[in-house]
Amino acid sequence: MSETPYYISLDEAIIIAQKHPLIVGVETIPLDEAHGRILASALASKVNDPPFDNSAMDGFAVRFEDTKTAPTTLSVIATSQAAASSESVSISSGEAVRIMTGAPIPDGADAIIPIEACSVDGTSLTLNQPSKPHFIRNCGENIKEGSIGLEQGSYLSPQSISMCATMGYDHIPVARKLKIGIISTGDELKSPGEDLSFGEIYESNSYGLSGLVKSLGHIPIRYPSVVDSLDDLRTQFNQAAAECDLFLTSGGVSMGEWDFVRKLMEEEGKVAFWRVRIRPGSPPLFGHWNDTPMFGLPGNPVSSHVVFRMLVTPYIRESLQTSYPIDRIVHAKLSTDVRSTSDCLTLRRVTLRSTKEGFFAEQSKHQGSGNIDSLSSADALTLLQPGQSGKTGEWIEVLLL
Repeated sequence: MSETPYYISLDEAIIIAQKHPLIVGVETIPLDEAHGRILASALASKVNDPPFDNSAMDGFAVRFEDTKTAPTTLSVIATSQAAASSESVSISSGEAVRIMTGAPIPDGADAIIPIEACSVDGTSLTLNQPSKPHFIRNCGENIKEGSIGLEQGSYLSPQSISMCATMGYDHIPVARKLKIGIISTGDELKSPGEDLSFGEIYESNSYGLSGLVKSLGHIPIRYPSVVDSLDDLRTQFNQAAAECDLFLTSGGVSMGEWDFVRKLMEEEGKVAFWRVRIRPGSPPLFGHWNDTPMFGLPGNPVSSHVVFRMLVTPYIRESLQTSYPIDRIVHAKLSTDVRSTSDCLTLRRVTLRSTKEGFFAEQSKHQGSGNIDSLSSADALTLLQPGQSGKTGEWIEVLLL
């Protein structure tokens, strides 16, 4: 049996868990399959982008010295098109080149005149207003060859994928998706769709936790619910530890006689911590079973969701050495009282209303930790520090859901 601290802060719990990071593999995949993944190593650009000075718009390439006054008339001597195979063009004083967006800047030109700022008659170009030395994209101004375009741990958003392509990559190294097991416990649990007898409820936690795992880009393995039996729980733990990088349980971690997850972990596993100063969700547990990390989450639906967001998410984030997902924390003014606690971080569910003054937060529903409706209809969780009043009119921090 492991000796564990009795009741620790959220920050302490996160630090303890992060001392035991997951081992995350790397795979190289086609760029078109990399959306939503985490970059495993920094990428340096293979090219200058743009690779040559080019025009930012359709118009005419000119010498700025020739176009400071208007009207000015120039002679159009050639056309420069993007990806054109013709030899390079050069201009002298009094000359202009018709140019398309992305086309190379002719030698001698240092300004672009937009089409709408001039009129053309055959090969005669008249500038109707003074020119400005703008609209030229310089070689390497987006990124220079050899410069780091994306850091290790970057979340590969659509814009990041575009950056990879711009730098010349068709395959990139990404962190392998984690396999995360999910085990719900309790004699009273039935699968949705089955008939309920008195005293039974539908099991919902594994579905919500599976969605949270998917939202982080990983693979949930949802196991059948386990009855309150040490032998059955041990068997399921062994399977999850063998098949997964990490597994989660819901229920069975408090101080009751039938809280078998805690008992089994204390007697046969390795417990790193048990109980954290947050409300709701104070009895979470973290440790290892057969050398596989596991989080024991509370059985109440709200508590299991909240603990995943506050403990499991930063643990996975740190293991992958990424900042994704970023905790989106904003300030909001309370429009209703929110009950706080003297010794815990209080995570009440609130709805937000945007105004010119800022966000207003309202606690509109019953806050019982079994009331999943209060979470599914919420926009944010309060981050009320221990002893903070939670009174109407107070500005507080909230975590956007």
